[in-house]
Amino acid sequence: MALIYYVTQIQFEFGAVKLLKSECERVGISRPLIVTDQGVKAAGVLQKALDALPGMRVAVFDQTPSNPTETAVRAAVEAYRTGGCDGLIAVGGGSAIDCAKGVAIAATHEGPLTHYATIEGGSPRITDKVAPIIAVPTTSGTGSEVARGAIIIVDDHRKLGFHSWNLVPQTAICDPELTLGLPPKLTAATGMDAIAHCMETFMAPAFNPPADGIGLDGLSRGWENIERATRDGSDREARLNMMSASMQGAMAFQKGLGCVHSLSHSLGGVDPRLHHGTLNAMFLPAVIAFNAQAESIRKENRLQRMAHAMGLASSSDIGEAIKDMNARLGLPKGLGEMGVTPAQFDAVIKGAMADHCHKTNPRIATEDDYRDMLAQSL
Repeated sequence: MALIYYVTQIQFEFGAVKLLKSECERVGISRPLIVTDQGVKAAGVLQKALDALPGMRVAVFDQTPSNPTETAVRAAVEAYRTGGCDGLIAVGGGSAIDCAKGVAIAATHEGPLTHYATIEGGSPRITDKVAPIIAVPTTSGTGSEVARGAIIIVDDHRKLGFHSWNLVPQTAICDPELTLGLPPKLTAATGMDAIAHCMETFMAPAFNPPADGIGLDGLSRGWENIERATRDGSDREARLNMMSASMQGAMAFQKGLGCVHSLSHSLGGVDPRLHHGTLNAMFLPAVIAFNAQAESIRKENRLQRMAHAMGLASSSDIGEAIKDMNARLGLPKGLGEMGVTPAQFDAVIKGAMADHCHKTNPRIATEDDYRDMLAQSL
């Protein structure tokens, strides 16, 4: 049976952050904990959120790492309890939003966070007792503001997914104005993350035509605008379309992702310094080539449909087009430039085989398949 489920209320416009207080009132949050990071604070975006909450008692946790960890979740839970908070406002990229989702679980559920991980059978254990979340994305990449999942590095160093419809933020405030100051490198990396979501969920074999349509349109918007947004951060039209592509990718990937993400999640756990979106950009060409032989891909002509959305003549052009785009955006040529070595492959493959995205790829990869994809991406 296909499950098709869209539930998030989205405020999408320039200046939408000003709606933060009214959205808190609608959701029933009176004492929020803002979960953010030092970069968002330094850029002045945290202050914009605070200015939009006049008269409210607000606590702040601003120590979210670039890849959220169980340690950070525990520290934020302590701030949540000390502040007597009754809800969460995540202000930042996917890391801050995912960290807030971890807090939403840990502050209201007993036991270690790992108990609620998807691959540990934890999804049904995440109940409607979770703390309410309002998400304010400041990048255009993960789309976590409209997604049911979070990715967190737990204490045993695994990078695990946590998935429940109870984790979908009650409101997503998508304000492209908050992304205007995003540096070029981060714009490129997060933008390729959004594009990877749109592409990989479109290739996933599950039956979900609405997700396919949303993902394909998101791919078109992302591919057309990522270079403009990276070259000119003040391009409002490009920023708006990139934020939409990010949101659309996450709305669609309830359908499933695949080997790009099973590899990225695993490698990001092996070396947390690596940026998830950049890893996705590195893996896309090899995974698309691997997926080309999948029955569902060929039967439904999915690669050619993606090529059309990207303005390419043929599906055979997709891999090189992605490599060329990565180069134009100033991203690495491969994993080697990011410090990845073949000595890490065994650990990455082990994690990829266990990842929640592994089984939703249109072709189920073997350990040897993953090794080939890693080698091609090096």
